Amino acid sequence: MLAAVGFVVLLVMVFGGFALTGGSLGPVLAAMPHEMMIIGGAAAGALLIGNSLPDLKMVGAGVARIFKGPRYARADFLAAIFLTVKLMRLLKSEGAAALEAHVEDPRSSALFGEQPKLLADPFFVAVVTDTLRLVVVSSGSLNVHAVEEVANNAIRTHHHEALKPVETLQGLSDALPALGIVAAVLGVVKTMGSIDQPPAVLGAMIGAALVGTFLGVLLAYGIVGPLATRLKRLIELDGEIYETAKAVIVASLHNNPQPLVIEAARTSISHGNQPSFADVFDGLRAR
Repeated sequence: MLAAVGFVVLLVMVFGGFALTGGSLGPVLAAMPHEMMIIGGAAAGALLIGNSLPDLKMVGAGVARIFKGPRYARADFLAAIFLTVKLMRLLKSEGAAALEAHVEDPRSSALFGEQPKLLADPFFVAVVTDTLRLVVVSSGSLNVHAVEEVANNAIRTHHHEALKPVETLQGLSDALPALGIVAAVLGVVKTMGSIDQPPAVLGAMIGAALVGTFLGVLLAYGIVGPLATRLKRLIELDGEIYETAKAVIVASLHNNPQPLVIEAARTSISHGNQPSFADVFDGLRAR
């Protein structure tokens, strides 16, 4: 929602400010469709050249995600802590055999079923079940640090993959000013071909050509660049839920007391979504 508001503010301030200073929007609006066709077409072609179809789908999903906002809120982080703590309690009280059914078939698990939003995230389920599967299949002593490293690798790989749309958008942002210059140069070429025209006509043609440069810079630094920045932040915020689940599992495998397990999980969450110690502790006591 905030991204949509920012988009409106951007357009109103740029074009409104231009109009208030005495500028005429007519020539700009008249030139814009053709300049946008050149810049937008070149940008679309560049995206097609440099990306696969799955990559482009990820970019589209990423842009939609920007306007939807974060996937996870404070309540979801609490739910992640509660779910993983319950699984670790089950492991300690009844052993690995009791945990196996939840790990092997999480969709049939009563514990996972209590958190449908988390269950709908395949990677969250994978982080929890794949990490705990190491505990279930381990026949001897388990090196907790090795388990943590495996979980870290999985999260790192997922995060790198999730950031690909950000890299694509940032690359597009870097290219747009140059593509605007391409449109402007073509406009100048057209103007030079009409050099025998009156100054008023030539001035209008040069002004139309400069709209290409203007649009390239505006799109790069006013729209696409900020979209890439916002998407990166959303990915980082939502990615914290995987760190939260991992923190509970690792701290529990170290046989830390529950207060330390809670703090390990809480402190992996940004302050905007971070529950208080009392919220987590009281919530666990009630379950």
